[in-house]
Amino acid sequence: MTARDSRLHAFRPDLADARLQGEVAAERFVAGRPARISVPVADVRKAPRPDGGLNTQLLCGDNVLVFEEIEGFAWLQAERDGYVGYVSSGDLAPRHDETTHVVTALRTFIYPGPDMKFPRTGALSIGARVAITGYAETRGTHYALLASGEALVSQHLAPIGTTADDYVAVAERLIDTPYLWGGSSAFGIDCSGLVQLSMRMAGRDVLRDSDMQEAALGAKVDAGADFSQLRRGDLVFWKGHVAIMTDGENMIHANGHTMTVAREGLREAIDRIGYLYGGPTIFRRP
Repeated sequence: MTARDSRLHAFRPDLADARLQGEVAAERFVAGRPARISVPVADVRKAPRPDGGLNTQLLCGDNVLVFEEIEGFAWLQAERDGYVGYVSSGDLAPRHDETTHVVTALRTFIYPGPDMKFPRTGALSIGARVAITGYAETRGTHYALLASGEALVSQHLAPIGTTADDYVAVAERLIDTPYLWGGSSAFGIDCSGLVQLSMRMAGRDVLRDSDMQEAALGAKVDAGADFSQLRRGDLVFWKGHVAIMTDGENMIHANGHTMTVAREGLREAIDRIGYLYGGPTIFRRP
């Protein structure tokens, strides 16, 4: 990772973020236009094509800066983690108001009105943000209302600023979530996405990719010859992979072996992963 990593700085030969003028070469510099993700999960692609390759995802309510819109795609930067990429223009909306609440349930349904018997119109992941305009109660169930008139179960939400006490506990709630390369939600997630989303729910925004996390997150830990110095919350990095220690011997990670978020013993994982990717490169304590 460099100071001008194109994943974290919006610059191309033809166009760049105006804030980078004097630092990078580009034909034009533009100021980003504020916008917000308006769909449950927005794919952030490497290129402005449906087959452009998934780098990461943004969640409903995430704020972005848009530098260009062309042929149905927006080139943008996420404000939360600085990630740059291409998102479908239809996944964006203006920032008319401030979000007020965050989804704390793993997943929650959106209803066309305050009644769980109505057919759902969508679903949101843990970490999504919404602007609540009112409340209603139907047959003893409490609902939070959106400006559209749609409703969510209110106990699945918490006011913005509410944080979990233990990010590892958030990760443990995501066990059995399907593995998805580039995934960042409770519908599908990858190894560094699990770290990022879990820490986000605990009030800490961190960088997205495992190499970024390995370079910048927390302090290096001497695990000891027998790994006895590791504790809950420590991170184990391999080349291109990261796992979260749940105690001194076991870890949790989104992985391509089970294709889920799963628990695994650290020693077992080291033995299994080693023949393909070698041993851990570093241990860090966030």
